[in-house]
Amino acid sequence: MQIETITKEIDKFILSLDVETQAKTLRHLELLEKHGHDLGMPYSKSLHDKLFELRILGKKHVRIIYCFHKGAVYLLNAFIKKTNKIPVKEIGLALKRFKMLA
Repeated sequence: MQIETITKEIDKFILSLDVETQAKTLRHLELLEKHGHDLGMPYSKSLHDKLFELRILGKKHVRIIYCFHKGAVYLLNAFIKKTNKIPVKEIGLALKRFKMLA
């Protein structure tokens, strides 16, 4: 399954990570590309209706919010998770970008 980023900000975010976290993130993206909808916990979790989170654990807890659309995976938002809950603004931004696909 092909992976697309909806904005260059996501690519920049991934490239800004330290080498170890970046490598883990890319490995998780490869798993998502290979397994698609079948990728589950601990790597992926359903968030909201059609949104999912890719969960990268390590020194930094990276989250990438994504969706499936027309046979591809679209990365909608990426951030470092600092609290137990995903901030509402991060989900809001992902939803806004999701609506751009429709």
